[in-house]
Amino acid sequence: MKKQWFPLVLLLLICLSCQKQSEGPFIGNGFHNGWADQNSIVIWTRLTEVPEMNRSGPEFLVPTAQQHRRLDKLANPDSIYAAQIPDGFTLKQMEGSCPGMPGEVRLVCYPLRNAGMRTEKDWKSVNDKKNFTIQWKLDDLQPDTKYIVELEARKTGKKEVSATISGSFRTPPDPDSVRKVNFCIVTCHDYPRRDDSINGHRIYRSMLQSFPDFLVHTGDVEYYDKPKPFALTEELMRFKWDRIFALPYQRDFYRQVTTYFMKDDHDVLRDDAFPGLKYGTVSWERGLEIFDREQFPSNDLPYKTIRWGKDLQIWIMEGRNFRSKNSDPDGPGKTIWGQEQKEWLFRTLKESDAAFKLVISPAPVLGPDRDNKKDNYSNSVFKHEGDEIREYLKQFDNVFICNGDRHWQYVTNIPGTTLWEFGTGAGSDSHAEGWSQNDMKPQHRFLRVKGGYLQGTVFRENGEKKLALMHCDVYGNIVHEEIFIK
Repeated sequence: MKKQWFPLVLLLLICLSCQKQSEGPFIGNGFHNGWADQNSIVIWTRLTEVPEMNRSGPEFLVPTAQQHRRLDKLANPDSIYAAQIPDGFTLKQMEGSCPGMPGEVRLVCYPLRNAGMRTEKDWKSVNDKKNFTIQWKLDDLQPDTKYIVELEARKTGKKEVSATISGSFRTPPDPDSVRKVNFCIVTCHDYPRRDDSINGHRIYRSMLQSFPDFLVHTGDVEYYDKPKPFALTEELMRFKWDRIFALPYQRDFYRQVTTYFMKDDHDVLRDDAFPGLKYGTVSWERGLEIFDREQFPSNDLPYKTIRWGKDLQIWIMEGRNFRSKNSDPDGPGKTIWGQEQKEWLFRTLKESDAAFKLVISPAPVLGPDRDNKKDNYSNSVFKHEGDEIREYLKQFDNVFICNGDRHWQYVTNIPGTTLWEFGTGAGSDSHAEGWSQNDMKPQHRFLRVKGGYLQGTVFRENGEKKLALMHCDVYGNIVHEEIFIK
């Protein structure tokens, strides 16, 4: 009799275990880090109802361009959802959905080679008013150290752990430290334009194989104003973040690589966004808050400079928070970076003794760009401040601009100057557009209208300090390289 019941009891226990596991909360978006320096970092995570995104839901309806303009103008949530979600379905049921869930999270962090130096953050509730997210700033870290991060989730007030995740990050080396440093810089990712329908963007797998010390995402991390869906409400904006960060390639990469997240127009509101604009029901101010204070690791200032050893220093520039309206007349008062950030950049560039200095910008400073664009320093509408910045940078022979925003890969060197700019290119081939492969300008050292990323290495060889900047395709193959020697 006991033998007859044993398989049934075992089956029941398995079913109860599965049911318990399915109750959540889970950590379906993994975790991110941000703003790392030698002694601190910010860790971000979010709790979810499900461990993986919904793979079986219907796709969003796509309004016509005229319907989209009307939905934007009327800003009526009911109309916005009715035009994009099929009858009989809710947003939670749509393909890609990864809904949030209340609960508590505990964080443990320790050096890989010294588990005894543990930092423990006790159980704390996620913020249901900020999309069920939570952040911690970790201080008193050691330079050039790989840290392990372990997160546990549970229902509020319960003892049982419902989900766990682990990963890592590395702090930058001291300013006097000499070692090889590898990094990657990317831009322009959009869920519908991913090149692996199941896993996400292939570049994340390719970049991970190069073991980067850090990544900089220059913005346009997602596109609110592109279809499937047009994110004309805060709920739809959050849906897009939840979905793209539930992709396995993205989630796996970000949980184990030191990252600096920047923002640009499409992940604030819409194309060429500036103060005073709205997108559907969402104001400019809310767009900034959602990015800066909710969906990404937060910092007191949205810009920062970080030394990565003796030979490399990077500047993370902010291109939206301080800008004038694109439509303002050009002149001394019109700005993108803002006076305070610009003065900070000029001062800290002068003070730095790094062999190589990378100014990382969400958008071009040199270009060239298309004549009809009106959003960046290479456009005529910001020429006054653009000329001021370019003139200042000419005094250096070791400052290089790396930028996102443009959907093609390029290297620009203005003839007769030390000004160099490296455009990373979009994150997939299907996202590459906006320039003709046959339109090589005199300042172009390289032009490729395909997807990929920028990879960099700072190293010493035969007593020389070297910087290699390489454009890679989505599979990680190097398609162009420039090497600079000091």
